[in-house]
Amino acid sequence: FFFFSKRRKVNTPYIIPTPNTGNMKLAILSLLAGSAAAFAPSSMMKTSSTSLKAAEDLVGALPPVGFFDPLGFAEKADENTMKRYREAELTHGRVSMLAVIGFLVGEKVEGSSFLFDASIKGPAISHLGQVPEGFWAILLIAIGATEQFRAEKGWVDPSEVPVDQPGLLKADYVAGDLGFDPLGLKPEDPEEFMIMQTKELQNGRLAMLAAAGFLAQELADGKGIVEHLQSM
Repeated sequence: FFFFSKRRKVNTPYIIPTPNTGNMKLAILSLLAGSAAAFAPSSMMKTSSTSLKAAEDLVGALPPVGFFDPLGFAEKADENTMKRYREAELTHGRVSMLAVIGFLVGEKVEGSSFLFDASIKGPAISHLGQVPEGFWAILLIAIGATEQFRAEKGWVDPSEVPVDQPGLLKADYVAGDLGFDPLGLKPEDPEEFMIMQTKELQNGRLAMLAAAGFLAQELADGKGIVEHLQSM
C-alpha cells in the first residue's frame, strides 16, 4: 500500500479526463426532445397535418396551381388561425378592389367642380394629402364603424376568450360573411355560393396585385395611372 501511494506522489499528477461538453449537451438535448415528443398528446402532433388538409380544401384553391402556400403558413397554423388568414385575405381583397376603383375614378374626375371645388389634382397617391381636414374625420369615423361592426359579427368577445387563443373567431362564423347583401346576390345553393366565393377571392387577389402595381408605378415616376393609360 505504501509503495503504490509513494509512486503516485512521485509520478506526474493524476489527471481526470475531461468529458466532451459539446457532445454531452447534444445528447441531453436529444433526450429531452425525445421525451417531450413521447409524452406530447397525439392531438398536438396531428394539428399541423390536420390544418394543412383543411387548408387544401378551402375555397380558392384552383387548378393548375391548386393550394399555393410556398412559405408554409398552413403547416404552422391551427384551424382558428386558418380562419383568420382567410378573413384577412378577403378583407384585404375587398379594400384593394375599392382602392383600384378609387385610383381610376379619382384621377379621371380630377379637376371636376363637384369634387372638393376642383382643388384635387395629380396622381392618386397624392390626393389624400390635398383633401380638407374635415374629410379625415369622416373617413376615420367610417373606418372605425366598419371595423367595429366586423369585430362584433365575427369575433368572440375578448372577455370570453382564453388567454392562449387571442383573436378567437366565432365557431359559426364564415370568414368574410358579414351579412351585408343589400342587392340580394348571395345564392341559396351551397355549390353556387362556393363559386361566388371563389370569384370574390380571385378578383380580390388580382386587385391586391393591381393596387400594389399602381402604387409602385406612381411612386416611380410621379404620373397617374390614367395618364399612363392615355399615353399608351
